[in-house]
Amino acid sequence: QVQLVESGGGLVQAGGSLRLSCATSGLILSRYVMGWFRQAPGKEREFVAAINWSAGSTLYADSVKGRFTISRDNAKNTMYLQMNSLKPEDTAVYYCAADRDYRSGIVHTTRGAYDYWGQGTQVTVSS
Repeated sequence: QVQLVESGGGLVQAGGSLRLSCATSGLILSRYVMGWFRQAPGKEREFVAAINWSAGSTLYADSVKGRFTISRDNAKNTMYLQMNSLKPEDTAVYYCAADRDYRSGIVHTTRGAYDYWGQGTQVTVSS
């Protein structure tokens, strides 16, 4: 049974940093496309970043490119999202997600492509 559990959210001032964690069980990170999405109040859930480690492909939303970075710790089966230079518009609930279709080499940006989701962690950036 695949489970994803996010943590690391919180309140931070603009310009600050946070590192989100996505602890996984029931899967091997290199055999999934792993992604991060976020949802702000009153808005649709949007793509943030994703990676296909097997294919060596990474994709970031334009709004976070250069500020956010995906990484992993294989020993802990955990994925991270390092978020730097945070802005108030980054405020949202952040979700990690897993897509079983890693063999295609495609990094999907649509939420419908992902098979498993975590419960989310709140990130609030004050101005």
